[in-house]
Amino acid sequence: MGNFADVLIDEGKRKNSVLVVGLDPDINFFPEVLLEHVDTSSNESIANAIYEFNKIVIDAVADHVIAVKPQLAYYEVYGSYGIKALENTISYARSKELIVINDAKRGDIGSTSTAYAQAFLGNGTISGDMVTVNPFLGSDGYMPFIDVAKEQNKGLFVLLKTSNPSSYEIQDLKLENGKLLYFKMAEQIEELASKTVGINNYSFIGAVVGATYPEEARKIRKTLPHSIFLVPGFGMQGGKAEDLGVFFDENGIGAVISSSRGVIYSYMNQNEDWKKTTETDMFRYITEAATKAKEQINEVRFNKVT
Repeated sequence: MGNFADVLIDEGKRKNSVLVVGLDPDINFFPEVLLEHVDTSSNESIANAIYEFNKIVIDAVADHVIAVKPQLAYYEVYGSYGIKALENTISYARSKELIVINDAKRGDIGSTSTAYAQAFLGNGTISGDMVTVNPFLGSDGYMPFIDVAKEQNKGLFVLLKTSNPSSYEIQDLKLENGKLLYFKMAEQIEELASKTVGINNYSFIGAVVGATYPEEARKIRKTLPHSIFLVPGFGMQGGKAEDLGVFFDENGIGAVISSSRGVIYSYMNQNEDWKKTTETDMFRYITEAATKAKEQINEVRFNKVT
């Protein structure tokens, strides 16, 4: 059995990219062309528009990214129709040979965690290749995800140091031994990751480390040499390209960088009357934004390679 970390790394080498694009569809930011026949009082109608939007995004970025990352809340809010849009989106992404990261941030215990893991990492209609996991409930919360990921040859990213401004309120709490809470979590992840490495010396057990905290990331990288980082917050959340080098190892691997709004809504920055944007122009602007992000990231990570 392989290790999904190797799949992620090999795909990055094949495409010369470590960019992940988040699929966070919000109809308030859709051009009019996608809303012409949408009944905003109908979840079914909105969900259909979301799927059409996602197809445009996927087509535009497919050659420049290694993965797409649906944020599940944007689909769950529309009930069963939203879940159908998610199913269709995952299927369409797979048809373009893209890795799918379910940004679910789930966490529970025992059989409930196992059920979550099977839903997002199994063989079901909303199953992806990787999933984000909340470790706050402890090892009996995240171990079921690890077990299912290992069994299915898939992967997970454990929330560690997230990109949001208030993350310090909990994640940076100092323990009695003087260590910060997220460092304690990092040590627990490394204990597991070090025992589950593939041919590239990385584990399928990754960690979420925000682009907005490069100094913290520098220290975490040393503590977690065997975990691939999922790095959100690049672009509109404030993460800068020049700060991304600390997330990678000396070979320019070990991290995938996520951008959502900066890519999928890039047309909003190109035209004051962006609501009139055509599907053709949407495709062009999104492609250009993904290409630029990929090149910015590559310049930084390859500068680390000696």
